Parts: sequence; structure tokens; C-alpha cells
Amino acid sequence: MAVPVINPAGAADAAPAPDGRRAGRAARLRSVRYIVRRLGFYACAAWIAVTLNFLIPRLMPGDPASALIAQMQQKQALSGDQVASIYRLFGTPGEPLWNQYVTYLGQVAHFDFGISVAYYPTPVWEVIRTGLPWTIGLVGLTAILSFLIGTAAGVVSGSRVGSRFDSVVTPASMFLGSLPYFWVALLLVMAFGVQLGWLPIGGGYDGDLVPSFSGPFLASVVSHGILPALTMVVSSLGGWLVGMRNMMVTTVSEDYVLLARAKGLSKGRVMFQYAARNAVLPSVAGFALTIGTVVSGQLLVEIVFAYPGVGYLLYQAVSSVDYPLMQALFLNVSLSVLAANFLADSVYGLIDPRARETRS
Repeated sequence: MAVPVINPAGAADAAPAPDGRRAGRAARLRSVRYIVRRLGFYACAAWIAVTLNFLIPRLMPGDPASALIAQMQQKQALSGDQVASIYRLFGTPGEPLWNQYVTYLGQVAHFDFGISVAYYPTPVWEVIRTGLPWTIGLVGLTAILSFLIGTAAGVVSGSRVGSRFDSVVTPASMFLGSLPYFWVALLLVMAFGVQLGWLPIGGGYDGDLVPSFSGPFLASVVSHGILPALTMVVSSLGGWLVGMRNMMVTTVSEDYVLLARAKGLSKGRVMFQYAARNAVLPSVAGFALTIGTVVSGQLLVEIVFAYPGVGYLLYQAVSSVDYPLMQALFLNVSLSVLAANFLADSVYGLIDPRARETRS
């Protein structure tokens, strides 16, 4: 039984019941266990990605390091440091595979991916560091914008089925979402870059500017990033809108939504606090699944716009047969997708308590 506590003002407040405190501790414990389980799962997936990145080149017939060196030397002469870097990455002839694997794990732990062929004598990790901020900024901004805009439009469309907004926006978003990323990029380049001349069509900033936090440089970065960002948002907006619309159509007919309406609550409160709050759960789960698609589309967009991110670095690495840079980029993209999935999965667990329930 709760013991009444008299505050200085004379009001009697019931002390929290022991059952309530135990329930709170149990809920927090379930949350911690959920995060730990998901962290263990993604750590295992990251280890598999690192192992596959190690094994795939070594499954090639013969000696992969010697074959890659011979192939590269057909285009340009390699220095001793480059040859030694390739042997460190892909193993010297006759060295046991297990020793190569242990050495490779140590290199990955120290971000030692060798020396780039295309950017010699710059180490591979230094090259990747120049492109990561551009890709992370663009992918993060466009993914969040497309999710928020698509989800909000889906809420309005799903709550007003058959309206003029629903009849125009839903088919248009489905059509745009079916177009490939690179095709949308080319259309935007033709329209806003070539025909109208409003926006630059390539690069990350004007070539006559020095990277800094000055106003002209930041303005140039924003103007060069509008078309790539618009491409990503337009291409991925339709999926979020249609998915949220369909869930809203189902959710608004649930009993708890009808009860909220019968209680006389405002239409906006019923739509957002009751219907949309539950309808958004599948979209949050789907956000984790679409991160890989967004990243792959981002690589194509960066190639079209010559945007100085990871995708454009990968294109240059393939053109220059820079295998150390390609291998490091593949690994970084895989680990980045896993990290983004882990964050989205954790957020879903915090939103929906049912995901944290453990089986006995």
C-alpha cells in the first residue's frame, strides 16, 4: 500500500509503489539487454565483412599480389613502396593464410590499408579521409530529409485518401521513386545546370577557393551540393511517402483511433499522437533496411556530379586499377552501412517497447 507523504504545502502525495519501481528497473534492464544483443549481432556482422574483404582477393587463382602487380605495371611503373604495400595487403607468396589474416586484422585495426596507386605516395586512409566528410554530410542530410518529408506527406495523404493532394502527390512520388538515381541526376543536370544555368553541375566547390570556414567557401559548397542532394531526396522520397500512406490508411480504422475521435479530441491530435505515432514504426524499421540502397545510389550520384566523396574516389580507383584503395573503400562502405543499421535498429527498439521483450 502506498504511504501518503505530506509536502510543505499540505498536499498529500502517494509515494511510488515498490511494484512501480521494480517495473521501471525491469524496463531499463530490457532496454540494456536489447542494445547489447543488437551490438553483438552487428559486431559479428562487421567481423564477417572484414573476413570476406580479406578472403575474396585471396580466392583468386594463383598469387593475387603478383598478378595485381603485373597488371598495374602494364599501365605505369610501380615504386618499391607500392609493391611492398600490395604484398602487405594481399600476402607474400608462400605465406600461410592464417598469418596473413592476423596481419590483415592488425592493419585494419590501425587503419593501415597501404599506399594508394592513384594518389601515390599518399596512404590509402589519408585519401579516404578526404572523401568521408563529403559523403557522410550528403548521405546523412538527404536520408533524414527524405525520411521526414516523405513520412509527413504520407501522414497527410493517408489521412485524406481520395483528396486532391493524395491523387496528385502519391502517383507522382511513385513515378519518381521508380527512376534510377543516375537518371534523375542527369535530368536535373540538364534542367538546372545546362538549360537554366542556375546551379553548378560538378565538383564540391569552386576551384579558385581554398577550403575553409569562410562565407564564400561555405556558400560554394552549398550551391554545389544542391543538385546531388535534390537527386537523392527525389529518388528516395516516394518509398517513404507510399509506405507511410498505406500504414495510415490501416491505422486510422483501428479501435483506439476511433475511441480517440469519440472522446472529442482534435483532428490533429488524433492524427499525429494516435495514428501517426503507431503507423511510423514500420517506416523506422524500413529505414535501416534502405540504408544500403541509399549508399549505393549515393555512389552513382557522386560519379555523375564528380562530387568529392567516397563514390567518386571509388570511380577513380577503378579507373586507375588502384586495388588497395578499392579494397579499403569496399570495407569502409560495408562498415558504414552496418553502423547506420545499428543506430536505426536501436532507435526502433526505443520507440517500440515490444521489440525489447526477451523470450523466456
